[in-house]
Amino acid sequence: MELMFTIMAEEAAANQTIPWYVSILPLVLMFVVLYFLIIRPQRKKEKADAAMREKLEVGDEVVTAGGIVGIIFSIKDDTVVVETGGDRSKIRIMKWAIAKCNTEHDE
Repeated sequence: MELMFTIMAEEAAANQTIPWYVSILPLVLMFVVLYFLIIRPQRKKEKADAAMREKLEVGDEVVTAGGIVGIIFSIKDDTVVVETGGDRSKIRIMKWAIAKCNTEHDE
């Protein structure tokens, strides 16, 4: 008799289902971790880069994404003319291609 009660108790324990929200919890936790470790810092960096590009002025020394170092000669809406090298050659590039401004601006 005890064996039958033990078997019935084991079957009852095996048939229990977990609530739907418990099975989704690991997925939600992974998304939260992903957001705070990857997405949020990337957005912060993009905003800082956009602010740097808006503050560019004629005469600033910049480095492009391709590694070209030069001084800004003129600025238009979304393009910049950069003067490079000792022979003063000029290159027209897009603003989004500027990776770094080496000139400090007073705030």
